[in-house]
Amino acid sequence: MLNVNELRNGAVFKEDKDIFQVINFEHLKMGRGSGNIKLKVRNLKTNSVTEKSFITGARVEEADVEKKKTQYLYQDGEVLYFMDPVSFEQFSLPLSVAADSARFLKEGLEVNLIVADDQALGMEIPNSLIYEIIETGPGERGNTVSNVYKDAKLDNGLLVKVPMFMKVGDRVKIDTRTGQYVERVKEL
Repeated sequence: MLNVNELRNGAVFKEDKDIFQVINFEHLKMGRGSGNIKLKVRNLKTNSVTEKSFITGARVEEADVEKKKTQYLYQDGEVLYFMDPVSFEQFSLPLSVAADSARFLKEGLEVNLIVADDQALGMEIPNSLIYEIIETGPGERGNTVSNVYKDAKLDNGLLVKVPMFMKVGDRVKIDTRTGQYVERVKEL
């Protein structure tokens, strides 16, 4: 059993026959009463998102899942394919289950798959990833009164806003939680 105070973003727990992954954790303490834990969770079997509330100190059942380090291979229609780099075992994950995270995938990217009973239920990607700009407009001089951004297409097909000084071939760090430009990556 897990104490709900120990649950954090990305943690997985079981309730009835459903397996949930925590998307957002919030601890609320008001007045003299006991605190409340509010969780925004994704059901890994149905991919629905709900909110759950527990009192401080409540316990939930630990889910029997394994996080496997895999490598993203490719997408075929509505299915994503991953491979365990050690055993070469392949896993498939429906695009609908990967949700918003699928847009950040690129060939060869290391991803943690959440696996239960040899079936992939979800995935975790790093909080930030580095991509190369393959297409962007010209940087126009004179538009520097404030931070001015332009559209750029990245090497995985993702479209983001980048500062005007960025050009084709530059590498950028993107926050996968928001999908926004973080910084320019200097070459070593």
